Amino acid sequence: MSILNSPVRVVLADDHEMVREALARILEESGKITIVAQASDGDQALDLARSARPEVIVLDYTLPNHDAPQVIEKLLQVVPDIKILVLTVHENIHYAVRVLETGAQGYLIKSAAVDELVEAIENVRQGRIYLSHKISDEVLQHLRRPKRERVGLESLSQREFDFLRLLGSGKSLQECAKQMDITTSTASTYRSRIMEKLNLASTADLIRYAIKHDVVK
Repeated sequence: MSILNSPVRVVLADDHEMVREALARILEESGKITIVAQASDGDQALDLARSARPEVIVLDYTLPNHDAPQVIEKLLQVVPDIKILVLTVHENIHYAVRVLETGAQGYLIKSAAVDELVEAIENVRQGRIYLSHKISDEVLQHLRRPKRERVGLESLSQREFDFLRLLGSGKSLQECAKQMDITTSTASTYRSRIMEKLNLASTADLIRYAIKHDVVK
């Protein structure tokens, strides 16, 4: 049996045990996937990527202590040839753009059918980019747009976007700084830059903007 005809070796990373177990069972029943391990957080996902040597790791976007972009960066440092598919509830295209620019091969909305999840895993295994049908056109249009022409959320850097998510979820400036492992002064700078880029006047405006545009966790 050729490698491409054998079941895909997969690690599932999601902090909800029931979700992981259900996904594992469904994927195994397809006959096309072998779940070699399950992780409940980003650090465990990194350890299992090294020890279980999966071909594909399926990550939830939000994991305890680490969001997908941070985990992806670390994964590619320790296992450069691993393929990464982010499976998430977030339909906002900016989440997809962030993970693709960080190095993931795929982004799939959790409401997708099981057949599409299997298809996504098989595609990223072969090095292809896979986007959820719901958002693929919008994401591609965004990625084709030169960075100098991007406005609004599109103009934010990865770290600025992460900061906006935390601030929008109700965290204080100090809490945002601690979670992002930066100084309060740097967090204040991020806040000022975001306000300037989004043409907003206050922290309250930033929070309202984050909620309105589905940026909040």
